[in-house]
Amino acid sequence: QVQLAESGGGSVETGGSLRLSCAASGYTTCTYDMSWYRQGPGKEREFVAGIDIVGRTDYAESAEGRFTISRDTAKKMVSLQMNSLNPEDTATYYCKYHTYGTRLCERTYWGQGTQVTVSS
Repeated sequence: QVQLAESGGGSVETGGSLRLSCAASGYTTCTYDMSWYRQGPGKEREFVAGIDIVGRTDYAESAEGRFTISRDTAKKMVSLQMNSLNPEDTATYYCKYHTYGTRLCERTYWGQGTQVTVSS
């Protein structure tokens, strides 16, 4: 089993920055990647950014150029640096931990979510 602990959410004004972190605990021998999703008020959960086992990154168009995802493999931690925030970024942000490699490894874990509020 894997547990995820998120931190770093909060309230900022437009143009501000926040850094989210997600630490994974628990033992697994499976290959994994980590990503961030968000769910705004009245919206569906959407992909924000992801990073795979070798460090390749992927971003949603809305995050490209403003957000940076990084990981510390030794600590099983992923971070999301968010700059130039605007009210449309207001959402609950979720960390996702996806294990894969074999049929038994195919699992997805979600964090509890951390709130980000951007005021105009």
